[in-house]
Amino acid sequence: MPEPTKPLLRALAGEEVWPPPVWLMRQAGRYLPEYRAVRAGVKDFVALCTTPELAAEVTLQPIRRYGFDAAILFSDILILPWALGHGLEFKEGEGPVLPKLRDAAGLAALDPARVADAVAPVMETVRRVRAGLAREGFGQTALIGFAGAPFTVACYMVEGGGSRDFAATRAMAYADPGLFGGLMDKLTEATIGYLSAQAEAGAEVLMLFDSWAGVLSPSLFRQHVVGPATRIVSELNRRHPGIPVIGFPRLAGLMIGEYAATGVNAIGMDTSMDLARAAALLPDGIAMQGNLDPMALVAGGDALFAEVDTILLAMKRRPFIFNLGHGIVPQTPPEHVKALVERVRAA
Repeated sequence: MPEPTKPLLRALAGEEVWPPPVWLMRQAGRYLPEYRAVRAGVKDFVALCTTPELAAEVTLQPIRRYGFDAAILFSDILILPWALGHGLEFKEGEGPVLPKLRDAAGLAALDPARVADAVAPVMETVRRVRAGLAREGFGQTALIGFAGAPFTVACYMVEGGGSRDFAATRAMAYADPGLFGGLMDKLTEATIGYLSAQAEAGAEVLMLFDSWAGVLSPSLFRQHVVGPATRIVSELNRRHPGIPVIGFPRLAGLMIGEYAATGVNAIGMDTSMDLARAAALLPDGIAMQGNLDPMALVAGGDALFAEVDTILLAMKRRPFIFNLGHGIVPQTPPEHVKALVERVRAA
């Protein structure tokens, strides 16, 4: 295959690109007035994610503002259980609300046969964004597709929404390994198909968000985070050789060394990670992504620049992608994002 020319793809191929490519998790969202204008005209969040012209528009908005090195598909990690036939609502002030999956009947009700039709609008969004990037002159901006990792998605399905510690999910993994393993298997296969479809539609990079990986013990982490990710990456590599995969096992701590064995091309670091110590746990060729505290971005000014400079200094001699350690929060001033991008590009 030809050598990649886009900065993000070069970094994911193991090249030390400097200044590093930069994009931010949740870079399309409520902190942008243009996003809020679009969102105000849509009945609910799922409708926004599954209306291609609107989802493509909000995906492109931060690229137009900041010229990021990547656009990430505007969607949600819970679109996949919704596509499997599991209920999903987003309630104001509460977040996602789902039926609690606690028995074999709930597992049996998940229908993989309906996924392709349900996510067809998402694939159309991918096609529209890829075309829009080319049409609007962002030829060096890569397009990232993504999915929630099976364990994190299972957390929301078992708990029925968010949780401080996902205790019911962890208890099920120990007490009913057959039921929980069946759910993980079904989600793993559905994730492979969902990400593969995004690659076929035009995504150039795929990302796996395991936002709650860090709540697990080491043994369960190996079983329910490393195991599924290894299966997913291996099958995606077989189907789509040359398309890199970024893994984000949030709060994984020292377990990132084992996560690297999944075959991902890059690992996203959460805010709590010391990058220099994390680098010592990883193979030289794997790219690192992260890990500015979103609150530093809210603060702006000298505090922001000090954190940015510390990260850049730590990552100077390895493949690196500048990002946050979690997503942009709604109260972030847009001008602080502009200042961040300028600081990274001046490195």
